[in-house]
Amino acid sequence: MASLQQVVEQLALAAASFNETVALNGTSPSNTLSGGPFKRLTAITSMLASTSALRDWAFLLVIGSLFEVARRGLSTFWTSLVDAFFITAVFDEDDASYQWILAWLSKQPSWRNIRYVTVATDTVRAVYSEEGYSRRGSISKEPSYMPAESHSYTLWYKSRWMTVTRVSVSNHGGWASKDSLQLRVLSRRQGILGTIIEEAKKDWLETQKDSLTVWVSNSDNVWVPLARQLKRPLSSIVLDPGVREFLVKDVKDFLASKAWYQERGIPFRRGYLLYGVPGSGKTSVIQAIAGELCLNVYVLALSRSGLDDSSLASLLSSLPEQCIVLMEDVDAAFYHGLSREPGSPTATSETGARDRRSSSGESPGKLSLSGILNAIDGIAANEGRILFATTNKYDVLDPALCRPGRMDLRLQFHHASRYQAREVFKRFFASYPTEVTGKDDVAAAEPDVDAPPPLDLASPAKSQGSSSEPSEKSLYSGLCHTSRAPKLSIHELSALADQFAAGVPERQITMAALQGYLMTHKATPFKAVADVSAWVERELAEGHH
Repeated sequence: MASLQQVVEQLALAAASFNETVALNGTSPSNTLSGGPFKRLTAITSMLASTSALRDWAFLLVIGSLFEVARRGLSTFWTSLVDAFFITAVFDEDDASYQWILAWLSKQPSWRNIRYVTVATDTVRAVYSEEGYSRRGSISKEPSYMPAESHSYTLWYKSRWMTVTRVSVSNHGGWASKDSLQLRVLSRRQGILGTIIEEAKKDWLETQKDSLTVWVSNSDNVWVPLARQLKRPLSSIVLDPGVREFLVKDVKDFLASKAWYQERGIPFRRGYLLYGVPGSGKTSVIQAIAGELCLNVYVLALSRSGLDDSSLASLLSSLPEQCIVLMEDVDAAFYHGLSREPGSPTATSETGARDRRSSSGESPGKLSLSGILNAIDGIAANEGRILFATTNKYDVLDPALCRPGRMDLRLQFHHASRYQAREVFKRFFASYPTEVTGKDDVAAAEPDVDAPPPLDLASPAKSQGSSSEPSEKSLYSGLCHTSRAPKLSIHELSALADQFAAGVPERQITMAALQGYLMTHKATPFKAVADVSAWVERELAEGHH
């Protein structure tokens, strides 16, 4: 402020001096300034040059400009130098490569000496220890050590110096943030980056060999990992002969036929509709196929709040090329009044099934049938993915959804057959560590002194004069998991399985009900065979089949 006042005072003195000079020469200021543009500019320049403060300001301006030019020049030179000797890669959180790099970093020896990290217990991220990656049979919330936000770390990789920086950027709303990793390697060879990415991908696949990742869509219509689950063995799925093998063979054939589809101009997509009674194994076989083929599962809930036609199309178009999309209970959308066109109420149908799916109004997520169909096989639909849809009520679905091209293979699941009952019994009692010592379950197994006594809540104490039926319904029956079961030979196991299957009626009990019954006799196979007929009668009478 003082400098500005000084400049104003100097200008005033210069103007007064200028007027005095003009008066002494016998001319007026107006005549002097009216002598042409050049003369006016010369006079003004002379006036300003006679001001010492302005000369100091001009000198500082020139010096500051020189410093700024030098700073920008050095910055440009340093950037060019870094670009010439360093390779920089940025990995965004939404991309799969972000997870690859995290798994790769956790394996590097130099990373174990980092002293400032962020600790997370996310089962989706890979964790490396001295024993290797997660062992088969257990996926727990192991701690993983991630780069701390806005910190740079120095590592050595194959005698090359590199830095890792994690950056978190907030969204426009300010309530959420997105992470990214910046990797910078001192190398003139471009191939080193490809080597790192390939190695990171290999390490990530190593962590996924015994598990699969389940993804869901969030409120922002973005796929996020929900959990990592152990792969379910395909042999654990008990279906009618040939059904399981047929499904797996068809999916494998599709994944290997991309060139065949392209040569004939057919969209490289395939849909499967599994329908039938609840508890018949529809979702279980999908999980087993995903594990067998090492494919991640993307669960799409059509009844999710806020899901509309555009967000559904965006979700399906952002899927990776090889994955499984699972639409469970697709009939639920029709029960919520799914309309054929967006925003238009559905017309009342003549049949009872169409009345159920065509009530007026829109679904809670404002989905329309045309929006679903366009997302599945429209012009913007992605290719390479496998769509599995499940439903308990096939008649509710619109025929347009079930036609080939959208649902190429439709497979019905029934109640359990005697073959399935026999096979599931064999799986329950295939091998146990103890030996058979008699026909009775209690005598067949050697007692374990450390194990708690067996629980038998199915046979409460009876009062005198009461009937043989229990006085109240049992909540649980069977032995605890620590109880020992007899070890059956192949001949004995087959004989018991045949007796068990003979007591199960053909196509009247679900596989889920059979499994629940065997869980109550998981250590007593002889008792399971003896009581199966009575249990079936109760199930059929109560309508739980």
